[in-house]
Amino acid sequence: MSTLLLVLVMVSGVVVLLGAALWLFGERGRILMQSTKGWFEDDHWGAKGKWINAVHGYIYMRWQNQYIKHFIIQMGAIAPKPVREFFKDHYHSKVLTHENAVEIIQVNENIPQQDLEQVVPYPNARNFLLSAPPEIMVYECGCRNARENHCEPTQVCMWIGQPYIDFILEHNPHSSKRVTREEALKLLEEEHNRGHVHTAWFKDAMQDRFYCICNCCSCCCAGIESMKKFGIQYLAASGYLAQIDQNLCQNCGHCAEVCPFDAVKMGPAQVDILPASCLGCGVCVDQCPNHAIRFLQDQTAGIPFDVRALQPHSPANQ
Repeated sequence: MSTLLLVLVMVSGVVVLLGAALWLFGERGRILMQSTKGWFEDDHWGAKGKWINAVHGYIYMRWQNQYIKHFIIQMGAIAPKPVREFFKDHYHSKVLTHENAVEIIQVNENIPQQDLEQVVPYPNARNFLLSAPPEIMVYECGCRNARENHCEPTQVCMWIGQPYIDFILEHNPHSSKRVTREEALKLLEEEHNRGHVHTAWFKDAMQDRFYCICNCCSCCCAGIESMKKFGIQYLAASGYLAQIDQNLCQNCGHCAEVCPFDAVKMGPAQVDILPASCLGCGVCVDQCPNHAIRFLQDQTAGIPFDVRALQPHSPANQ
């Protein structure tokens, strides 16, 4: 055996051993967990080339903290524009008002797969699949855990539906837990009161569909940071626009302090909302001490993500 061939065999052996060790680590010392088997056997991965997304989804769910820290936060800061656009098209969210987030948790009717392109205008955010009542789990926030100084609490990412819940609960039992609908609603309310933004996330490696409601703070959220600092439009507007009633406004500046998107312009005589920056999260509406801000539906910012409108026979569709 030549020296070159021997080296190749040895390198190949090391690669195989490292791969096997990584797999066993990912499977928590087992050959194959039941939820992993279910994930890779899902009919969604039957199409040609979809196995790459299945592996991608496995890595994303199993090591989400590391994924967000290294691939989203660090790579987003140095990646050229075409790479940033690729990130955005394959991993993005829709800002939710508090009311729309509550509607998702309170759904009482199965919501089938739908074409969501008008709601979330990205090529890989087409489906919504939710059973009633939905299965809900809270998971450690990868964005908050990626920061040295982060907001509390950290277990605020709400994963909804299968096969995600079984996979994460089995693979990351110490950083995730199943919650009731009532517990999920309480968490939404607490995060809303803290001035955090509800966002509905989509990802191609998550079967091209909605899978999670995050409760985002501007100081930790990789999506908000990437949008404001690096021009990566991870977040789509809710479909609403804040408007200030100048007769009620006391020019206190609190709305400017709490706005996650720097969409409030303070002037000497009055306060204005910058329509191009406002994503319609509703934080300022409920935080204003003078109740001087209201919501208007803004068709130029997209259609609100309202699950009632996705139900075939809902009042919103009549």
